[in-house]
Amino acid sequence: MRRIIAIPILAFIFVFNRETKAEEPRNLLQNAATLQQVKEALLPLPEWIKYPAYADRAQWDLLLGKLKEGIVKQGESKLQYTWQVVKATDYLEYERSGSRQVMEKPFGDNNTALSQLIMAELAEGKGRFTDQIINGVWYACDMPSWVLSAHLPVQKTRRNLPDPAEHIIDLTSGDVGSLLSWALYFFRQEWDKVNPVISRRLEQAIRERILQPYMARSDYCWQALQDKPGQLVNNWNPWCNFNVLTCFLLIEKNKDSLAAAVYRTMQSTDKFINYVKEDGACEEGPSYWGHAAGKLYDYLQLLSYATAGRISIFDKPMIKDMGEYISRSYVGKGWVVNFADASAKGGGDAGLIYRYGKAVSSTEMQSFAAQLLANGHKDNIQAGRDFFRTLENIRFHPELQQAKPAMPSAMYTWYPQTQFCYMKTNSGFFFAAKGGFNNESHNHNDVGSFSLYADEVPVLIDAGVGTYTRQTFSSERYTIWTMQSNYHNLPLINGQAQVYGAKYRAADVLFNAGKKQFSLDISGAYREEAAVKKWVRTYTLSEKGLRIEDQAALTATKDTTVFYFMTWAEPDISDPGKVVLKKENTSITLQYDAALLTALAEVVPQTDTRLSNVWGDKLYRLALRVKKPALKSRYVFTITK
Repeated sequence: MRRIIAIPILAFIFVFNRETKAEEPRNLLQNAATLQQVKEALLPLPEWIKYPAYADRAQWDLLLGKLKEGIVKQGESKLQYTWQVVKATDYLEYERSGSRQVMEKPFGDNNTALSQLIMAELAEGKGRFTDQIINGVWYACDMPSWVLSAHLPVQKTRRNLPDPAEHIIDLTSGDVGSLLSWALYFFRQEWDKVNPVISRRLEQAIRERILQPYMARSDYCWQALQDKPGQLVNNWNPWCNFNVLTCFLLIEKNKDSLAAAVYRTMQSTDKFINYVKEDGACEEGPSYWGHAAGKLYDYLQLLSYATAGRISIFDKPMIKDMGEYISRSYVGKGWVVNFADASAKGGGDAGLIYRYGKAVSSTEMQSFAAQLLANGHKDNIQAGRDFFRTLENIRFHPELQQAKPAMPSAMYTWYPQTQFCYMKTNSGFFFAAKGGFNNESHNHNDVGSFSLYADEVPVLIDAGVGTYTRQTFSSERYTIWTMQSNYHNLPLINGQAQVYGAKYRAADVLFNAGKKQFSLDISGAYREEAAVKKWVRTYTLSEKGLRIEDQAALTATKDTTVFYFMTWAEPDISDPGKVVLKKENTSITLQYDAALLTALAEVVPQTDTRLSNVWGDKLYRLALRVKKPALKSRYVFTITK
């Protein structure tokens, strides 16, 4: 079932109960070509490359145009860069304190400097940056691993120091392998003039760290090749497979070995496409779209280039829907719908969105990309260690600059399998809610939660997630407040918050397009101790505002029940039955029955910069406490401007 787009004059009702099955075996890539067809379709280097050879200075000048000066200047800032050593204790810090940044910062700075130097030398072509590039490449080969400290515990040692006996492919080792493969492609002849050992050593490192382990192993979790029941397949899959594909296409010269590797990446990437619901929504949120659907696009585009378009699935409706998720999730003024670990601020990479839109023939995506630029989003040409995106950003830069800006026009978007619901009004409200279950990728315990925006300003919010530490992706994850349902716009029932796990999910999910109404039973997201038999929450959006109705049936009343609402506006609760929220020239009123509920408000200080950069130094949690719990009850909240 495809995503349903608004036709306002008709009334549609959609009911969807999420099945427990993790994926549907669409196998779009494997159905597009057999191994033999892959072998026949692959073009030799450099026939499929879309960028000039290093020595072709006229074509580089033509390609770069006015961008050349800025790219060269950025490279000049790294001519005296001192390559930083990532010490053993930097890796160990992840075990000791949980910090990732101690290792990631020097490593990331090196990779950024190297990518800028490579691009500057391609732009200028005078050899001025060559020695520094060689230094960066040589140091990269000296490193025992290109894997982040946070990802090394998948080694058999289960520790955070790189084990020389085992090579791991993670997001960053793949990125670095891809970057270095492009460097080797462009500069091999120039380096050989200096000393052939440079190229030989680098190729050996890429083969040992990327090519050989990828073909030898099937147990990297992100490959999803072992078909483990209930396995999550998230952005790691297309991201890593894209990098592996890049390395093989640029390094492997044996036709049989290359075809086998490419086909293996197709088998693995199909696991991601199978896992994503057919409606195309990104359950990881907009912040991860560029790493999930966006990386799938990069993979598919590279595969299409390397086969002259003979292996392509850009015509599949689901691939288009996966792309348009990013435009539909945009609220305005840089705000996005941010379920899961996504940030509430963003919008996406305009260049990537434009190219994806062009590939799937989405005028909406192309216009939205132009709208981001018109709204002041920076056109980031250089994409750091993601060198393919840098090259593509440059190549499509003139087209993006000429694209006509426009915001998506649909008044609602319903994702029936993922159970995301977006609705808008002409009066300036944007509403988003979710069903789903509490074991989604980058999961928060948030079944039934919602966000509300007025005049493109968030009012009732999803806080997002703080800086990643060891705790973020461990058994301690749900000790973090941002992950808990009682810090989302949800009820605490009989003293119980929602629980993590695939069985804790929404039921009887219903979307009525004609009434602009979304409802679901959230009782299944709570453990037995909550003593909740049924809890049907119904959201109804109108030009006047939002109405929330909760109909509850309990088997016992044994503890406190509280309705929580998260906001970044200080709640004025001075008038019983009414809460006033004012922020950025926007004011809304939340009305409730003061005979049934008592209002309290607390400050939630924001000391984590990842959150404070979005919301400021504090958030607020509004609590409407039930005065006299009953086995059957009905609560109504009305939100208006």
